[in-house]
Amino acid sequence: QVQVVESGGGLVQPGGSLRLSCVASGPIFSINMMGWYRQVPGKERELVAIQATSGAPRYADSVKGRFTISRDNAKNTVYLQMNSLKPEDTAVYYCRHYQGGREIWGQGTQVTVSS
Repeated sequence: QVQVVESGGGLVQPGGSLRLSCVASGPIFSINMMGWYRQVPGKERELVAIQATSGAPRYADSVKGRFTISRDNAKNTVYLQMNSLKPEDTAVYYCRHYQGGREIWGQGTQVTVSS
């Protein structure tokens, strides 16, 4: 069973930066998709950024130019570098791992952007 664990959330002032990490463990396929989603209370979970093992990343329009997703496939790790953070980026950020028709979600990490 694949497991994913996120880390790196916290409180940051508007305009600041944070870096999230997500490590996948277990039987990892050589081809998979990992990415980040976020959710605020009362709203549906939304895609932030995703990237396959090899391939171009895909971003939500709201984060383009500010967030960067990257992967270290040797470590089964995906990162999300978040710059120029805005209060509207406040959410619980979830890591998603997808392979072989199955998806696994992490427990989420809180990101709060506030002065």
